[in-house]
Amino acid sequence: MIPENLQPEGKKKRLIKKMRAKYKLVIMDAETFEEKISLRLSRLNVFIVTGTLGILLVFFTTYIIAFTPLREYIPGYSDVGLSKSVYKLGLRADSLEKMISQRDAYLLSIRNVLTNNFISEQNSDSIKPKTDYSRISNTRSQEDSALRNDIENRDKYSMYYSGAIGTPKQNIMGINFFPPIKGFPSSHFNASEKHYGVDIVAGENEAVKACLSGTVLMAGWNLEFGYVITIQHTANLVSIYKHNSALLKKQGDFVKSGEPIGIIGSSGAQTSGPHLHFELWYNGLPLNPEQYIQF
Repeated sequence: MIPENLQPEGKKKRLIKKMRAKYKLVIMDAETFEEKISLRLSRLNVFIVTGTLGILLVFFTTYIIAFTPLREYIPGYSDVGLSKSVYKLGLRADSLEKMISQRDAYLLSIRNVLTNNFISEQNSDSIKPKTDYSRISNTRSQEDSALRNDIENRDKYSMYYSGAIGTPKQNIMGINFFPPIKGFPSSHFNASEKHYGVDIVAGENEAVKACLSGTVLMAGWNLEFGYVITIQHTANLVSIYKHNSALLKKQGDFVKSGEPIGIIGSSGAQTSGPHLHFELWYNGLPLNPEQYIQF
């Protein structure tokens, strides 16, 4: 017969009894043997407390690694938002590059307007390399011809301005310009003689008005053209009004179409009497104002 203390159930009971057995932990002063701290512990309590502390330590360490910036200092971990930040920076750099190129083109066109310098279409075409088109067939199918006629007739009567690249006349023909002054042209547009506008004679003290809404780009006086005001409009259009006797707007002002901006005069060295020299520029190229405005 197996003794009770050697049976499996007896061993289990003895183990549970040992785990629950109470022990007294006393911390005493080494010199006076005065009792400082006294604790009643059991092996089970110590095991539970130690296991709980271990679990909390593991949880706390995992939380630090997963949800705090300290994980960046642990080898093998990288910033989760780093790729997103790099992507945003790439988009911002691309936007800045496009903005700078557009601003450079805008400043170049404004410089050409202010200095009366421009590259004619004939000169720009001469710079382009010659291409042999002799092998290209000019035959068109009936469907292609019908589609071309439909699109051309549709755009012919469209009043909507599109920013597509093409000749200035095609792009801005649908814009309604306000006549800057009522009078008769005394000198017409002539690019070969560097006369990039039209001279309009009108009554004395007549108000000069903006042909379109826009922002005053420059307003001042110079020796050659007297009082000059330049307005920047949408669609890369710039209008210039020269030989005024007085200016009613200053640089940075926003003006509406038909709003008075100056008074007709004969200021400046290049004048022979009261008149308005009016210029219209598109994308840095001078236009003949009489093709778009009825004076």
